[in-house]
Amino acid sequence: MHIALAQINVHIGNFPGNTKAIIDAIQAAKQEGAELVVFAELITSGYPPRDFLEFDDFIERCHKASLDIAKACHGIAAIIGSPTKNPRIEGKNLLNSALLLKEGKIAEARHKTLLPNYDVFDEYRYFEPNRDFHLIEFQGKRIALTICEDIWDIGDDPLYPLWPMDKLFARQPDMIINIAASPFSLDKAEERISVMQRNASKYGLPVFYVNHVGAQTELLFDGGSMVVGPTGEVFAVMKYFEEDLRVFSLDEVVRGAESPELPACIAPMECLHDALVMGIRNYFEKLGFRKAILGLSGGIDSALTMVLAARALGPENVLGVLMPSPFSSDHSVADAKSLAENLGSPWKMVPIHQTYAAFLETMAPHFEDKSFDVTEENIQARARAIILMALSNKFGYILLNTSNKSEAAVGYGTLYGDMCGGLSVLGDVYKTDVYRLSEWINREEEIIPYSSIHKPPSAELRPDQKDSDSLPDYALLDQILYAYIEKRQGPKAIVAAGFDAQVVKKVLRLVNTNEYKRHQTPPILRVSPKAFGMGRRMPIVARYLSE
Repeated sequence: MHIALAQINVHIGNFPGNTKAIIDAIQAAKQEGAELVVFAELITSGYPPRDFLEFDDFIERCHKASLDIAKACHGIAAIIGSPTKNPRIEGKNLLNSALLLKEGKIAEARHKTLLPNYDVFDEYRYFEPNRDFHLIEFQGKRIALTICEDIWDIGDDPLYPLWPMDKLFARQPDMIINIAASPFSLDKAEERISVMQRNASKYGLPVFYVNHVGAQTELLFDGGSMVVGPTGEVFAVMKYFEEDLRVFSLDEVVRGAESPELPACIAPMECLHDALVMGIRNYFEKLGFRKAILGLSGGIDSALTMVLAARALGPENVLGVLMPSPFSSDHSVADAKSLAENLGSPWKMVPIHQTYAAFLETMAPHFEDKSFDVTEENIQARARAIILMALSNKFGYILLNTSNKSEAAVGYGTLYGDMCGGLSVLGDVYKTDVYRLSEWINREEEIIPYSSIHKPPSAELRPDQKDSDSLPDYALLDQILYAYIEKRQGPKAIVAAGFDAQVVKKVLRLVNTNEYKRHQTPPILRVSPKAFGMGRRMPIVARYLSE
């Protein structure tokens, strides 16, 4: 039997576009000799559809799309993911389903058992878990058809009840097919490969795994669909961050007839680069926009954001706006110009000296004899935001936010100032990784000016300002933030790891007291296992760690 894996980029709720893309892939697979073509989880609707699943019309359109796709299945069968109505009286109204389409009809359906309800996932909000375990049969082969999480936990804990694959294996399948919606994060590709290898080895069965590819707002899907032989040997890994369709011979997979193929994208900075570029490109394409604008300060964060945007949208479609204040250095302005020229992107200069002075004059009677403080710094940042948003409104740009994760974590940014924007590109990238990615981009030639990378970071909102005036060194800060945010370690554990207690207390207090700012930021492209936004839901007024 010849099985095609179809890794395609769909658009949530775009039923005509998604249906056409699926049918086109079915026809391409048929021309390449496939008898069965497999698509990802909830491919008809796009993933994650979230509260669209509460609309009856949305579910009806998913069903109609499934029927339309089934009509294209003559001489070839397909497996697609789609939400379906729960026929039982009890439980939630919907099931997360895998549908076998053949001979123009929906032939069979299997449903997801383990519904993730953590981090960015909220499937138990909408779906009823599966309780029936049966194989599907196709061309004499018995298939364990599973959906995403149903294959991630393989029952290693002897005290835990049988997992879905254990129950299906008891029915003696010949192979495993898993359709998934597994978002990207650094190191996730290696973890997926390990999971599929463990399943193949434990059950002695070949595994065919299909993942989504493409960005859905902040969630990035990297593809990496794969085939693993029954001994746990990786037979093939498909492209990362690109659509792909490949046909595999089941007999060859079982025999291990070809040399195993290693993943195409393992280097962390290459993966991070490709993920962010794809995220920007898809965000703009799926919203129907073409051009971006950003404030270009001469610093490393705005420089890196502009490079990524230029690669995603074309350099001619990214406008950098230089907005020097009385405290901006000449070398920052020169670095900003050099970057735009290196990329071939347009730029313009809009100094804020007069705007800033006008604000100070307006507020002078109300500030009385108060000395210069963060208030005047924030006025500069907000003046720049007004200029950027005015240009955005007038010319149809989307404003890209350039703040990094380290700054967002400790509140080192101005609400309605440098924290504004339609999309946060680096909001899940720590400052130390901003440096690493910038060096990677410059590995063959100087694109980002070296002085932007190597000069001490500064907001340049007051004389001789440096980030280190307010924050620990980023190399230290990021380690503490990673322990607290990604690893969810409390202060005692972080101090026990060797960090100074007073520094830890200061950093964690900054993280907690600035939660209100992060509730008002643009969507952040997710590249870590724990990004700010929907995957990290923290109360604003909590007192945890405040003592």
